Amino acid sequence: MKLFTPLTIAFSLWVISGNTHAQTASPFLPTVENKTPAPGAAPEGMVWIPGGEFSMGSDAADESICHLSGVTHDSQPVHRVAVDGFWMDKTEVTNEEFEKFVTATHYKTIAEIPPTKEEFPTAPLENLVAGSTVFSPTPGPVKLDDIIQWWRYQKGADWRHPEGQQSSIKGREKYPVVQVAYPDAVAYATWAGKRLPTEAEWEFAARGGLAGQIYAWGGELKPGGKWMANIYEGKFPMKDSGDDGFAGLAPVAQFPANGYGLYDVAGNVWEWVSDWYRPDTYARQKLGGGVTKNPQGPSSSYDPTEPTEKKRVHRGGSFLCTDQYCTRYMVGTRGKGEVSSAANHLGFRCVQVAK
Repeated sequence: MKLFTPLTIAFSLWVISGNTHAQTASPFLPTVENKTPAPGAAPEGMVWIPGGEFSMGSDAADESICHLSGVTHDSQPVHRVAVDGFWMDKTEVTNEEFEKFVTATHYKTIAEIPPTKEEFPTAPLENLVAGSTVFSPTPGPVKLDDIIQWWRYQKGADWRHPEGQQSSIKGREKYPVVQVAYPDAVAYATWAGKRLPTEAEWEFAARGGLAGQIYAWGGELKPGGKWMANIYEGKFPMKDSGDDGFAGLAPVAQFPANGYGLYDVAGNVWEWVSDWYRPDTYARQKLGGGVTKNPQGPSSSYDPTEPTEKKRVHRGGSFLCTDQYCTRYMVGTRGKGEVSSAANHLGFRCVQVAK
């Protein structure tokens, strides 16, 4: 488990406030869905994603994220991908669903296990306590170039206590489970007879049949003045005003579903997918030419900002995303996280291959 480093939790946050898109021909082509119907009745809580061929990625980029040049282009170039059909959870896995898994298996998440002296030989013993990272609003305005200002390692923070020992999931049974590291998500999925989606499966599903739209629901953030996702309003990182109806995390399925019947594919919590993270993944796929079929992602991880850390991709953004700092609720964009790290804005959903 990683106690905390500034970029370990980093999800390649990016600013597009005031960004204008170049007036060039769109790189997106229409989505062509598979015509094969769903193979029988849907498993409980899941919907059929038909699969097909689509344009994957984003043509929106901006170089002004926290003075870290180049980090906004990892979702480019837009390229053609095809995926087979599959079942997908309508919502992110909830606390009550994860609790059933823990009750059945007695599983302990990484956040519940104290780190060892072998893992962190220079750390004082008093710091080797179980816990995880928690968002902490700042008391006043800060420069957005150092995420340690609003993230802290919190003793006792885990899936049962998302913000620390004083917090609880009582009354939050329908909230997405958070404080789960990648191995925790895989363990749940395996127990449930499912798996985590690939990045390509996740994006195909999140687009809901639409092609080239900025958001999972279309081209406007607030169509008709209506909020479509749980994101951050107000002044980041001081106070979430909750204009969308929720200041902080929300229960699942509080906003309209996308075209495939999926909820919260934008905002609320980031979602683990199975692909290793590399910023050049899409460029490599594009070089291959033609249509990439069922991509599984690269064989290893590489993040030039933290080259020794092993990272998997995050998708969808979270309740902390804002046009002041992080706009990765935009459907084609990417995030990343060290595999043994968790946070109170990070969860997952599962898929199941048709039988």
